[in-house]
Amino acid sequence: MLEDALEVPGALHAILLSADGLLRAHSRNIDRDEAERQAAGLSGLQSISRSTAEFCGSSDTPWRQTLVEFDAGYVFVVAAGDSTYLAVSADSTVDMEAVTYRMHKLVDRLGKEMTSPPRGDTDHSA
Repeated sequence: MLEDALEVPGALHAILLSADGLLRAHSRNIDRDEAERQAAGLSGLQSISRSTAEFCGSSDTPWRQTLVEFDAGYVFVVAAGDSTYLAVSADSTVDMEAVTYRMHKLVDRLGKEMTSPPRGDTDHSA
C-alpha cells in the first residue's frame, strides 16, 4: 500500500515507522537495511519537531507533519496514527502538495492498521 504514496512523479521512497524508530513497512524501491536506518533517523526528526510546538504558541499543539528540504529533494514525515509515522522522500522536481495529499489520503485509507502500540514490558504470566 505504501506504493500509492509514490504515484506522484518525483516521489522516491516511502517508509512506515513507529515513534521509537522501528521500521513497520517500506516501499519496494528501498532495501530493508536502508529503510531501517532511515526509520531510526526520522523518529528523531519527528521527536525534535514535536518538541518545538511551544515555538508556535502552545506546548500542547499536536504535531502533524515535518518537511525537510535539500538541494536535491525533500523528506516528508506525517502522523499516521498513534505513535506511527509515514515518511516519503522525493526529488526536487516533485509537486510537494501532491505528495502530501497522497500521504494524507493513504493515512486516511489505512486508518487503524497504521497505529503502533507503545513498546514496553508486558506481563506474560498467566
